[in-house]
Amino acid sequence: MKRSRINDILRESDAFIRSFGYALPPFAHQSPEALSASDHAEIKARRMGWDITDYGAGRFDEMGLVLFTTRNGRTSDLGKTRGMLYAEKIMISRENQLSPMHRHDVKVEDIINRGGGTLVIELYQADAAGEIDRLRDVTVQVDGTARTLPAGGHLKLAPGESVTLYPDNWHAFWGEGGNVLIGEVSTVNDDLTDNIFEHPIGRFSRIEEDTPPVHLLVSDYDRWL
Repeated sequence: MKRSRINDILRESDAFIRSFGYALPPFAHQSPEALSASDHAEIKARRMGWDITDYGAGRFDEMGLVLFTTRNGRTSDLGKTRGMLYAEKIMISRENQLSPMHRHDVKVEDIINRGGGTLVIELYQADAAGEIDRLRDVTVQVDGTARTLPAGGHLKLAPGESVTLYPDNWHAFWGEGGNVLIGEVSTVNDDLTDNIFEHPIGRFSRIEEDTPPVHLLVSDYDRWL
């Protein structure tokens, strides 16, 4: 993706998030220079902040996602009885924009429709080897109530509804009837190692630097901070 396109998406996304009365933390709006000059060590270590991805495919309008990680623990805390063992994100899935089929090895997550259109989630159960089971029904908790779907079934969440997904739940999702503001509350989030995709694709965008960034992405931190 061109950096100029990412900058446009950041501005559009910030306006969309604000339209629902959701306020991002102050560092979301800092310039790269201001963030670099601040006490950013924990932001970088916890990989908090903006993430605009086209999954390396270069087709953001068809396959992509906007994410902002507002808080995140450390993976080193997961084996302890104390520590920050949770994470939170706000995301935008555009109408008919696919977030491709994947699962996690560690993360348990609540996916919440915070407003906008309908969030459609395609679901499969993992087999004993962790691969997609295309025959077995899938049972998930939707706001505390069990919901069973056939393999590949589409769970539709209206604004205010949520689903809990476990590591053995393969899932893909997109917006229907409009863009969707999505909340995610989960176990510690590790986007570097804990995303298993159905097909070999990238987790982050390859960026063409045609203009300076207005805000840094988490994938920029190692080069900028």
